[in-house]
Amino acid sequence: MFTRDELRAVPLLSGLADDELDYLAKTSADLRLLAGEYVIHEGETRRALFILMSGRVEVLKIVNGVERVIGVRAPGESFGELPFALNTPYAVSFRATQDARVMRIEPKDFSAIAASAPAFSSAIDTLAMERVGGLQDLAAEPQAQRLTVTGPQWDNATHLLRDFLQRNSFEYDSVVPESPGAYPTVRLQDGQLLNNPSVRELARAIGLSVSPTRDEYDVAIVGGGPAGLAAAVYGSSEGLSTILIEREAPGGQAGTSSRIENYLGFPFGISGDDLAHRALEQARRLGAQIVVTRSVEGIDARSHRLLLDGDEHIHAKAIVLAAGVSWRHLDVDGLDRLRGRGVYYGAAPGEVTATQGKDVYVVGGGNSAGQAAVNFSNFARRVTLLIRGDSLSKSMSHYLIEQLKTKPNVRVEARSQVAEVYGDDHLEAIGVRSSDSVKTSRRETAALFIMIGADAQTQWLPPEIERDERGYVVTGRNRYLLETTVSGIFAAGDVRAGSIKRVAAAVGEGSMAIALIHRYLAAP
Repeated sequence: MFTRDELRAVPLLSGLADDELDYLAKTSADLRLLAGEYVIHEGETRRALFILMSGRVEVLKIVNGVERVIGVRAPGESFGELPFALNTPYAVSFRATQDARVMRIEPKDFSAIAASAPAFSSAIDTLAMERVGGLQDLAAEPQAQRLTVTGPQWDNATHLLRDFLQRNSFEYDSVVPESPGAYPTVRLQDGQLLNNPSVRELARAIGLSVSPTRDEYDVAIVGGGPAGLAAAVYGSSEGLSTILIEREAPGGQAGTSSRIENYLGFPFGISGDDLAHRALEQARRLGAQIVVTRSVEGIDARSHRLLLDGDEHIHAKAIVLAAGVSWRHLDVDGLDRLRGRGVYYGAAPGEVTATQGKDVYVVGGGNSAGQAAVNFSNFARRVTLLIRGDSLSKSMSHYLIEQLKTKPNVRVEARSQVAEVYGDDHLEAIGVRSSDSVKTSRRETAALFIMIGADAQTQWLPPEIERDERGYVVTGRNRYLLETTVSGIFAAGDVRAGSIKRVAAAVGEGSMAIALIHRYLAAP
């Protein structure tokens, strides 16, 4: 707790009366931070006024995807004035660079003092305006060169590169060359040119981890969806050496969702890739190693040895299977050759550009399809939702059905399915067949988004790990609720038999798996 004399030594507070200083000393939080700890993160919304009592704090802002130091605070200086005065989210982060002591004044306590000390209130307003000027200067600086992906519009390799950058929250410019037969290239921010790179080569070039840094970990997590990311956050935060291995990009199936509106704590919804990015940054900050573009091809049930593609091995004391599920493919002749060329599984936000001003079709009657249709309605001329059933009520949440009713350019066609696709190098049209007719109706379209459910891809697991008839991993028959039939190997999220297919449930199971792993590791 602060004393009156400590507060009087702060220039900003020196003009306050004794009773006002006593009030602040009694009501303000006394934060003790270690070097590297954050006082507040960019984007947070809970307002407070901070004063640095001792130590040093740096000001950071994410610029072009990189956290950059843009200022410092010395003892006696305040920070957080701008969001405090304007009731806006924090535009920057504050992090201690050495052991620090910070005073935190809540808005109600500031108001109680400001009423009798107008000079104090005026000083905060002046500082807030100065912070606005600093952010304006930062915005006026020349922007660093962005990543540039150059490739044919309908080339699948180009689509994979763009999708990977999008799902890993890397901003980039997209250029379509004049020659339709050109292979994709990526120009990095330093000017280096990658010719026809694989996704893994691109990941390595932009600084993502593609290989384990050690041979043994306390916990190895297979899959980077919500369950895997939650396990990585809780595992690393509780002192376990943790590695997460993801074959594509973090986020899993949820990462391709254009909008998640029923996840606790986000009253206006959040995109799947944004949620995944936040969880990813959290896991990294807490010390988890995130390895992308790598597949686990096998597990030795007895030794917990994991075989990665490229004949690389690591060992883990415990394993969390959080591989999620993969989109179920639509069985239509010629569809696969158009994937990434107008045919897409899922609906990541980066694919919205394919819908601008066009007629697009979404196949599926679940929440993912509904979220995609709502999102696309803001860009497309018309969105048609094709479902096999009689109505959406059996498979889609009520709030989404009601939202779709408010979109005049969204149409739902019940008892309908895609029977044919047309196009050479890209999708040009689809054939739609109703269960009420044997005739196929040709529909011109440039984009078809397929979300007809998902299946577990667990054929690579050893036979000792029991699965049900659909390939989902069975748990609860061993000592712990989420433990598989192999001791020390746990399953969480959509890959687990009987799981609730919701993001919140997956996050809960990922965190629960770590709690059970602690018990497993401590057991004799």
